[in-house]
Amino acid sequence: VQLQASGGGEVQSGGSLRLSCAASGPSISRYTVAWFRQTPGKEREFVAAIFRSGMSTSYADSVKGRFTISRDNAKNTVYLQMNSLKPEDTAVYYCAVDAPPLLILSDMRRMTGYDYWGQGTLVTVSS
Repeated sequence: VQLQASGGGEVQSGGSLRLSCAASGPSISRYTVAWFRQTPGKEREFVAAIFRSGMSTSYADSVKGRFTISRDNAKNTVYLQMNSLKPEDTAVYYCAVDAPPLLILSDMRRMTGYDYWGQGTLVTVSS
């Protein structure tokens, strides 16, 4: 599975961006897909995930109510809609999938459960 993350950029505080994670290869509908983010000197942290069934999602407390993860199986793409952005959301955002699909629902936030990663897209939120 190859993943291409895109949609990052610079936005002012309170603004919105939509990140895309396009997959090539097997249908992304088979997999749990997650977004993580990382800033220099810090560990990569969980942001959001959508389970392979598409019926369950999970969000970090810091983004709950502001970010929405969704998938378009016809386009083989997962999106992260980010609203009400804050300067602390500034980071490189990575998408990842569990291939083969082994993650259970309760483990969606676990970084080690994901096998393939996109290259990252930079989001900068200015105050």
